[in-house]
Amino acid sequence: MHTSSAPLVAVRRRSNTGLWFLVISGTLWGTGGITGSLLGQHTGLSPVAVAGYRLAVGGTLIVAFLTLTGRRPPRGRAAWTRVAVFGVLAALYQVCYFGAVSLTSVSLATLVTIGAAPLLVLAAEAVTGRRRVDRETAATCGLAVAGLVLLVGLPAGGFGALAVLSSALLALVSAAGFAAITLVGARPVPGLDELAGTGYGFTLGGLLVAPLAAGTVGLGFQPGPAALGLLIALGTGPTAVAYLLYFRGLRTVRPGTAALLALLEPLVGALLAALLLGDRLGPAGLLGAALLGTAVVLAARSPVAAA
Repeated sequence: MHTSSAPLVAVRRRSNTGLWFLVISGTLWGTGGITGSLLGQHTGLSPVAVAGYRLAVGGTLIVAFLTLTGRRPPRGRAAWTRVAVFGVLAALYQVCYFGAVSLTSVSLATLVTIGAAPLLVLAAEAVTGRRRVDRETAATCGLAVAGLVLLVGLPAGGFGALAVLSSALLALVSAAGFAAITLVGARPVPGLDELAGTGYGFTLGGLLVAPLAAGTVGLGFQPGPAALGLLIALGTGPTAVAYLLYFRGLRTVRPGTAALLALLEPLVGALLAALLLGDRLGPAGLLGAALLGTAVVLAARSPVAAA
């Protein structure tokens, strides 16, 4: 009896470890908004340029680590195909998100992108038969969306119907990009681990974003200590470490659960803004934070083992 239960215990332990990886990654993502905003203020870079630098620096730091430790580059067509897919998807959802912001507001882009991503992942799992969306999962999604609406807030008026529609479509494409990278990252490829996939993929993503960023206010900035420190911090914690832990967590946790736990990003970001920048959440924001936190806890307590 003891012998037969050992594999199940091992699976549970791996799932719990994967959950912690995802919780840490979501928390680190929550620090990215403030760090990126401070970087933009210090350098005058556009949000798209900041996103491009974020991917490039995060990816380059991982590639440098791999090189210094004597690790070989990915080998095989399948491995390099996965790297290319990571790079294209990362560039896609970054550019589309900031494109949505430029057309309307941060609130609308964040609401659609972050709210739709877990729904798209769960829908894909249901269609492919990898997961059945039961009442508990549906209730968790409902709590998450309601909490996100209250926390982020609905966009103010003043935008034309075409701008709102275009922004929402771009935000949906951004959400689809993140959902796709979640689903793709859950399936291992021979000859490629999470470290190499994230490093080379994000380096490519940064290079793909660079031409678009150059068309805004350019890529140049004064490389002072504060700017370089913020750039390295943004590329390290919320990017290299966070995505590495996210992809590592996808080894043992279902993609739908992982996408729901990614909702820690707006929750942590809002709390940090209130603590460090003096932003006031208000009653609706506090209720939204509570609902979003409840949804995250419910997602973490659901059966999480990857199929």
